[in-house]
Amino acid sequence: MQPIAIAENIKDRFPEEVLDIREFREQVSVTLKKGRIVDICRYLHDDPSLYMDFLVDLCGLDYKGKKENRFAVLYNLYSVEHRHRIMLKAEVEESEPSIDSVISVWRGVDWHERECFDMFGIVFKGHPDLRRILLPEDWEGHPLRKDYPLKGPGPDMEWKGFTDVLDRAKRYKEFDWYQK
Repeated sequence: MQPIAIAENIKDRFPEEVLDIREFREQVSVTLKKGRIVDICRYLHDDPSLYMDFLVDLCGLDYKGKKENRFAVLYNLYSVEHRHRIMLKAEVEESEPSIDSVISVWRGVDWHERECFDMFGIVFKGHPDLRRILLPEDWEGHPLRKDYPLKGPGPDMEWKGFTDVLDRAKRYKEFDWYQK
């Protein structure tokens, strides 16, 4: 099935949820409201004619100052059996940066959602273990937000574990294997 036909199926089944359908360089994206994202993903996964069994990627987007809803969560979906793909983009407002987790549809989305939470601060409601995955638990802020300082948190907001990491690095230099 062609990606534009998949997008039309989504629009026919969930007309009140679809905000926009775009095609660019043979890739189709469907922009959605976030309210029924789990239902839409479940439909795409369970419908035998679509069978989107592989969530290729999930990532966050920050449109600070460009759109009404500052954030979006992007889902790249693929069907191994049918060899077709679609991209879903669910808009998330800045005042409440949260969206329902799709871990009940694709178990493998676990770490993708954690990374998006870590980097953008988007909360995935219903996720069984939503905690930082790339940065330490005591890190302040979300580095992929457009308002995050370019040079890091700064001297007044230095990460508390930074000196520990420097000390550990100095100790490792004593070992012969580290220098080779």
